[in-house]
Amino acid sequence: MSGARYVAIITDGNGRWATQRGLPVLEGHRAGADVVKARLRDAVDLGVRELTVYSFSTENWSRSPEEVEGLMRMFGQRIDSETPELHDEGVRMRFVGRREGVDPGLVEKMEWAEATTAENTRITLFVAFNYGGRAEILDAAARYDGEGEEAFRALLYAPEMHDPDLVIRTSGEQRLSNYLMWQSAYSELVFREELWPDFTRESFEAALGEYDARRRRFGGR
Repeated sequence: MSGARYVAIITDGNGRWATQRGLPVLEGHRAGADVVKARLRDAVDLGVRELTVYSFSTENWSRSPEEVEGLMRMFGQRIDSETPELHDEGVRMRFVGRREGVDPGLVEKMEWAEATTAENTRITLFVAFNYGGRAEILDAAARYDGEGEEAFRALLYAPEMHDPDLVIRTSGEQRLSNYLMWQSAYSELVFREELWPDFTRESFEAALGEYDARRRRFGGR
């Protein structure tokens, strides 16, 4: 069992995975959503208490209207079909990001999923949706009155979220892409070559193993 209790993943590579197979991009997103569910179950086995996944960023609105519309439709369908299942498995769901500008019907589904699973304690799944790290900091700063770091944290989208021990990014890219900029200040970073739909349990275990092999000093000696 890994020492990483709080893990965040940049689930990158769905589109490339689909393109390599001659499939529509949305098929890559569907495959990626299936992998999120599978790795969430692995996370429970591996002792992870919070898993955060990057579902849709504030920058993703610039993609083609067809892709964005398909993603929104799939997102709503997944919430409808998977919330009861995840609830039965003791998963608490939380969506982090701006809700302004998101279809009200989809926001209603998100709020329903959060309310349904609110008392679950087995693992928390944070889904970063319409999320940007700088946007989160700006939104908090607009309401901040200068009372210190903990007061600022209380204004973030999910104040109860622990800072990730580990941030994993798939697809070979080596950057944070505006993800959890406040929370990941001291996180370990692991970059994997697999495209997200190819990220297996073995890949997950290898990333956690890399985390465990590092010695963490948090600025000390």
